[in-house]
Amino acid sequence: MPIKTLQIPTADGQADAFAAFPDGGGRYPGVLMYADGFGIRPVLREMARELARHGYYVLVPNLFYRHGPAPVIELPEHMGDEVRPTVFAQLMPMIEAHTTERVLIDADAYLKFLSAQPEVSAGPVGVTGYCIGGLLATRTAAAHPGQVSALAAFHGPVGVDGPDSLSKLTAEVHFGHAESDVTPEALGELNQALDAAGVSYTSEIYPGTIHGFTMSDTDAFSASGLKRHWDRLLPLLGRALGNS
Repeated sequence: MPIKTLQIPTADGQADAFAAFPDGGGRYPGVLMYADGFGIRPVLREMARELARHGYYVLVPNLFYRHGPAPVIELPEHMGDEVRPTVFAQLMPMIEAHTTERVLIDADAYLKFLSAQPEVSAGPVGVTGYCIGGLLATRTAAAHPGQVSALAAFHGPVGVDGPDSLSKLTAEVHFGHAESDVTPEALGELNQALDAAGVSYTSEIYPGTIHGFTMSDTDAFSASGLKRHWDRLLPLLGRALGNS
């Protein structure tokens, strides 16, 4: 899968990004993929390439471009429990500075850029994200109901904005929660909000998983959780984007 390095014009400057898409020409449904808090790194490129193999143009922006190009901080090859506190001490100021206002400004720019790429077919797009990226994906889909027809978020704090934040969703939704991230009671409340929004959705706890289970460069990684993620994500995108 080709990987193209890109610069996305935003209201606050240029966001560095990369895109993965099938080799051999043609136009493909677009998917905006939000990284987890650790940002762009080899495992994100692997995941974008894997999704591109199924016939998608996958755009992955550097969420923290205001602080510099990716990688914004030096990351170890493996984010083990022993290094996480040091890494997060550097990341948290950037995460906290990434306000809802900034998220929505950037989302406008990312979707406009994605839809304008010559390799991207006309029509709706999908948005997916991991960890904090799952929340960003949810905010993006809620803010662009006419453009985003598929939303998937994995081990993300998708309910943190409250039930009203989901009321504008029109996309088909999948939320894959880590077992350690949400109680059955909280899951029930979230699913009630999705019911009230009237969207088609699945929202489930992935058995035996902890926060970050999709990321193979962390101690949280779960091979069965990652497989379940693909088993849910690919059919969702196929249905919503007409790419079955």
